Amino acid sequence: MPAHTPWPGASARASDTPGEPRTRSDWMAGGRPAEASPGPAAESTRQPPAQQEAEPFTAGPEWAGPTRSDRRTGKKDGAAKGAGSFLRELPVLLFIAFVLALLIKSFLVQAFYIPSESMLPTLRVGDRVLVNKVVYRLHEPRRGDIIVFEEPHPAREPNRNPVQSFWHWLTQGLGVSTNPEKDFIKRVVALPGETIEIKRGQVYIDGKKLVEPYVGLEPDLRDYGPQKILPDNLFVMGDNRTNSNDSRFGLGQIPYKKVVGRAFVIIWPPGRMQWVRTVPARV
Repeated sequence: MPAHTPWPGASARASDTPGEPRTRSDWMAGGRPAEASPGPAAESTRQPPAQQEAEPFTAGPEWAGPTRSDRRTGKKDGAAKGAGSFLRELPVLLFIAFVLALLIKSFLVQAFYIPSESMLPTLRVGDRVLVNKVVYRLHEPRRGDIIVFEEPHPAREPNRNPVQSFWHWLTQGLGVSTNPEKDFIKRVVALPGETIEIKRGQVYIDGKKLVEPYVGLEPDLRDYGPQKILPDNLFVMGDNRTNSNDSRFGLGQIPYKKVVGRAFVIIWPPGRMQWVRTVPARV
């Protein structure tokens, strides 16, 4: 009897010998073909798949932000960084301050120390005043202004090395010291083109009496003049007329180019801080 040809798509059962075709009766008895299963040897060597154990879930407390110790550590770290940053920037800040001081001293404002009693009672020995160096670029000096000016007949300057020159510049600019033979502070009394004359301590400008409310109580009865003021020159005197080296004796008339500026405020000592106002002398 001829062998039955297996149906298309039929496959061998697990009990069939590999390569032996299934008959029609086998197909009808077994229903749908089953997938091939491994033999006993394969079953013995096959390992079941490893099951991954789930990690147990532990419910912990909610995070409540940094602790006190964390905050203390953060503050210390911030303070250390701030100090380090300041130290790194300090040389730059000092350099900027030095440049600003140089510019201010050279063009705007300079401090001066009062070394003598020639301006009593307005200014006392030890006062430090600020001098406006810009004001006379805007207008000419006026009668009654208190001005600082350089020695009109300067002597030869001593030789200084770079360190001494810098120290001299610094102390002069800060008003720590003032050479009384180099810089002077006096009050403007007569202007260019005017004629001044002094009779028994009374000042006359072009023959008219000058009212001076700022003069010290002790009168100076010495006479002077008459003298005409040259163009671009000033006649100056101290408020303490009996103790002042001024245009009457020694200094002579002061050229405009020797004027440093106008004193406008006393900055030291603290108890003496006040504006230095121009008191107009009336003719």
